[in-house]
Amino acid sequence: MEITLKDKKQAWLHALRLRTLPLALSSIFLASFIAAYHGYFRWEVLLLASLTTLLLQVLSNLANDYGDSVHGADSDNREGPIRAVQSGIIRKEEMKKAMYLVASLAFVSGVSLLLVALYDHPMFLFLFLVLGILSILAAINYTSGHNPYGYIGLGDISVFLFFGLLGVMGTYFLHAVTWNSTLVFPALALGLFSTSVLNINNIRDIYSDQIAGKKSLPVRIGRKNAIVYNWFLILGGNIALLLFVLTNDGYGGLLFLLVFPLMVKNAKGVEREKKAAQLDPYLKKTALSTFLCVLSFGIGLLIF
Repeated sequence: MEITLKDKKQAWLHALRLRTLPLALSSIFLASFIAAYHGYFRWEVLLLASLTTLLLQVLSNLANDYGDSVHGADSDNREGPIRAVQSGIIRKEEMKKAMYLVASLAFVSGVSLLLVALYDHPMFLFLFLVLGILSILAAINYTSGHNPYGYIGLGDISVFLFFGLLGVMGTYFLHAVTWNSTLVFPALALGLFSTSVLNINNIRDIYSDQIAGKKSLPVRIGRKNAIVYNWFLILGGNIALLLFVLTNDGYGGLLFLLVFPLMVKNAKGVEREKKAAQLDPYLKKTALSTFLCVLSFGIGLLIF
């Protein structure tokens, strides 16, 4: 392992995985930019949706650290960065308490968001409350619990749905309390980009996952096909954003194409590098390039 955890503070910071947070915010920001473009933007929705999403992402990170240690994916065979529970600095019981705390905070934040956005629409409020509870359960049960769905290769579908379709279309609805069919395109884009980050993570961990019996998609289809899949996710996401621009006459949004070469460079790096330590930086790079893509798209949409 290249990273060693020296004390509890460092271990907790490592478990939070702060580098994943910009990706978590991408769907909220993208939907909010489009809501502003359509004249529906609400600051209180942006702030509360961002807080709720950040808490859900932290919950997912803590649950992943806990779950992979319990189920054996974080063993001595793992080549990626060391995890907090795996290191022994944070006990499993402590991690579980942290998960309960963050889950409670996410629930309170989420309910506050729904009350602010949908107070006059009880039917929609109830529907979104159910979706919020499902989001919390999905964050916890990815690799923890008795039957973690991440261990049978369903993580990609979950990320696509929650980071893409639900994240973008749900946030837009909380701003506007109305539906726009062309939102499918940016929702698809964020779902594909977010799934790419998960795919890179699973390509990095393919060896240790095989040993632990974690049947991630790269384990199921092999590294070569996982690389092809990654190209599909990156290119497909950019095409989906392009389709939104063309169907909404929001040509300023084409500013996102400035980030496209960076995404291609990252995808080439993932294809080229074989060792886990060399692949690991591309998780952060892909997440940040997604966030930059959203910012450039949104700023271009509103200014030009």
